[in-house]
Formats: sequence, structure tokens, C-alpha cells
Amino acid sequence: MEKPRQGFLGLWNISFGFFGIQIGFALQNGNMSRIFQALGTSLDDLPALWIAAPLTGLLVQPLIGHFSDRTWFGRLGRRRPYFLAGAILAALSLLVMPLAEVLLFAAMMLWILDASLNISMEPFRAFVGDMLRKDQHTAGYAVQTAFIGAGAVVGSVFPYLLDGWGVANVAPEGQIPDTVKYSFWFGGVALFLAVMWTILTTREYSPAEMEAFDGPPADSGATIRALAARSAGGAGIWIAAGFIVAALVPVAGLEKEVYLLGALLAGYGIASLLAINLAKSGRDNNVLSHIVGDFSGMPDIMKKLAVVQFFSWSALFIMWIYTTPVVAQYMFGSADPASEAYGKGGNWVGTLFAIYNGVAALAALFILPMLAKKIGKANTHIICLLAGATGYASFLFIRDPNLLIVSEIGIGIAWASILAMPYAILASSLPQNKLGIYMGLFNVFIVIPQLLVATVMGSILKTFFPTEPIWTMAFAAAVMAFAALAMLRVKDEVSG
Repeated sequence: MEKPRQGFLGLWNISFGFFGIQIGFALQNGNMSRIFQALGTSLDDLPALWIAAPLTGLLVQPLIGHFSDRTWFGRLGRRRPYFLAGAILAALSLLVMPLAEVLLFAAMMLWILDASLNISMEPFRAFVGDMLRKDQHTAGYAVQTAFIGAGAVVGSVFPYLLDGWGVANVAPEGQIPDTVKYSFWFGGVALFLAVMWTILTTREYSPAEMEAFDGPPADSGATIRALAARSAGGAGIWIAAGFIVAALVPVAGLEKEVYLLGALLAGYGIASLLAINLAKSGRDNNVLSHIVGDFSGMPDIMKKLAVVQFFSWSALFIMWIYTTPVVAQYMFGSADPASEAYGKGGNWVGTLFAIYNGVAALAALFILPMLAKKIGKANTHIICLLAGATGYASFLFIRDPNLLIVSEIGIGIAWASILAMPYAILASSLPQNKLGIYMGLFNVFIVIPQLLVATVMGSILKTFFPTEPIWTMAFAAAVMAFAALAMLRVKDEVSG
């Protein structure tokens, strides 16, 4: 049997919740550096505070993917229970975040907010694959990307609009401006309502229906058996690497955040060691062994796309952390977070983020499907990534803030493709009954580069360019170009 073909309204309903989720992410990405600096942190400490966001994704998404593959709550379905739980928690976090008066509370709320957004977001990736036939995957992820772009536009531009309407954009030292407060409160309500739209307007296919569409589920025990056959030597290498990285921190004078990188390497080694021992002992019905086994047994195309994701998201995370200080210092002439000029720079960054997301929404609907049909999804992704690299490089030469709009067009085209093409390729190539866990594990290659940026970029900036954050954009351009080169190894295996 073939899944029913979805019309435009069906595609709309399946992905509309992502509109609200992305409002939340846009508010987080565009304003958290500003909130942290308003509460007293320095430029050098920003990456450490941002570690919370990718770390929660690293922990939450594989778990949610694993459990959502195995969930069935009757009328509520498989993925929608996680949409609902995440939306409630994220909406509450957005309402509470602007009330922060101390830095530690703001950092904790970022952790909670990002975890909540990830609880809703991860199943949405698998939801498109669940609901659509293979020849609609590109269209499905394109529509989802359009909603991501539209939601990001709304979330990014709202502080700027409030400033224009006379809401206070400057606050006394140690306080958060009213433009940011009201934007977060608006975002919490919008996020909840958008996710509820998808929950109420869609019906998921039951396990029996999914088996009729896709055939018998893939053998979930195969990865456990492969894990049981592995030696513990590989796990020991990860543990040793973690201790070596940690030992280099005082020797090389690295920033203390690098300790986290060492802890993650060692932590994965320990988790692998435990998972292998559990599998060898015959205790194969445990979450840890399944996740580690699926991670080590990823399909080849997923491994190739993982390299592309690593470089793509390294560039994106550099942009999200450093665009505000770069634009404020080089285009508006102030590196003082309490100054009016810095506030105007921060608002302009919100507008720039809205522009690249708006471009992404339009590109996803009108450019990506056409290009993918003519030259394939892989070649489309290469072209778009090169456009993004060009956009980042232009920051090194532009000093008129209005000209940055041109830069954002290239970045927006890359962003559209990053959100659509890898997932369209994967959804058509992965076993359906493991789509949630593989989408969750794919997120690891989004999170790891973010953690590297958060732990290493601060050390690089402090050592070589302590007062010149503009060079972070050169790093972003280079790693985005590497992503395009890595994409040359990926071939479209399934059309549509």
C-alpha cells in the first residue's frame, strides 16, 4: 500500500507547529547574548553560557527519538504527545525567561527552554517522514522549512517593531529591556497555539497502518547484536581522548569550557563501554544499548551527511553567538552593551536574522524544489552552502549595515537548504520504524560542532583577536565552504 498523497492543506497542517517552535528558537538565538551581557557577562564568557543550548539537544533528541519510535497513545498518536509536552514547557520558559535578574537564573532558563524546544522539534522531523510518501519528502521538508523561516522572521523582528512602537529598548544596568521581555511573552503564546494547531488537525497512522505502507519493521535487534560483537577497545580510546583534552587545558592555557569537551569525549566512551557490556550480557532491552548501537551502526549515507552537518552548523553557531557584537562594534560603533548604539545594533541584527529567515522561507517554496528536481538534492545543497559561505565572507568587507541585507540573502539560501535537503535525503533512505532515533542521532552532528564552537572559539578569540570579533565571520565562511566540499561525497539515492 502507498500512503495517501497530501495536498497543500495537509502539508500545512503537518508542519505548522514548527512555525511556533521557530519563533521560540529565533527569540533565543537573537536575544540570549544580549540578555547575558545585560546581566553582566563579558564577550569572552558568551560561548560558555551558550553551551547549555547544544548540550540539551545532544542529550534530549536521541532519547526523544528512541521513545517516540516506540510510543502509541491511541488517538494522541506517536509523535504528537511529545509535541504537546514540549510546547507546554517551552511556552512557560519563554514567559519566565525575561524575569531573570541574575545571570545564573538566565543560564538555567536557557537550558530548560532549549530542552523543551528540542522535545517538540525532534519528533517533527520524523513526523514528516511518517505522514508523507517518499515522492513528497522534498515538498514536505520544504514546507516545514518555510514555516521555520516564517516563524524566525516573526521572532526576530518583534523586538525591532516594539522599539518602533515606543517600547523601551534600553534598560538600567543589570536589567532586561522591555522590548525583549514583551517579545518573549508574545513568543510563548504563539508557540503553544501553533503546536496545538498541528496536534488538532492531524491524525497519525497506527502501527498496523505503517506496517501496511512500509512493510515489516527493520530488525531492531541487529544493532544490538553488532554492538555485542564489538570489543571495548574503541570505548577506551574515547575515554583516553577525553582525559587528554582535559589535561591540555592548564598546559596549553585553554579556556575552562574546554573541560566540557573532554568530559563529553570520556562520557561517550563510558556510555559505549556500559552499552557493550549490557549487550554482551544479553540485557538488550535497554535504552543505552539501543542508542549506542544505532549510533555506531548508522547507514552509510547518514555518515556522509553527518560530516556536512558538522561543518554547516559550526558556521551557523558562530553566527548566532557573534553577529550581535560584530554588527554593534563595526557597523554601529559601540562594543558597550549598555549603550544606545549597541541596542540599535542588536535590533538591526534581529532584522537581519528576520531577513535571512524570510529568504529561507521563500527559497524553500520556490527555489529548492525546482533545483532539486533538475539537478538533484545533493547538488542543490552544494550550491546553497556556497551561497552561505559567500554571505559570511562579505562581513569582513562591509561597514554599511544596510548592505548586510545582501549578505543575508546568501545566508538565507544556505539556511533553507540546511533545514530541508539533508532531511529529505535521509527520510527517503532510512527504515521507517527507526526514523525517530536516526533523526535524533543526526542531531548529534548539529550539536557537536556547536559545543566545539562554544568551547574552542572563545579561546581562539581571546588569544588571537581579543578585541576583533569580526574574524569569527572568516571562520564561519571557511567551515561553510568545507561543508559544500563534503557534500560532494553524497549522492541522491532516492528521488522525490
